[in-house]
Amino acid sequence: MTIELDEDRKERLIGQLQGFFLEEFDEEISRFRAEQVLTFALAKLAPQVYNQAVQDALGFMQQRLDELDGEVHEPEGL
Repeated sequence: MTIELDEDRKERLIGQLQGFFLEEFDEEISRFRAEQVLTFALAKLAPQVYNQAVQDALGFMQQRLDELDGEVHEPEGL
């Protein structure tokens, strides 16, 4: 799965990466280098973060569904 960004978001992230490197490492990086870091992060890190987020969401929803079953279930009696 490839994560694609729209151009506005991509440009914002590139600018944020340039700002991060300048602030944290006192190093100015070119737009090209920032884009390479972003490409790496999207290829190697984003899928793992995305998968974890999906697992977290599924766990949350399953917990809510389990709670719902207990709240709306009526015991059947004779």
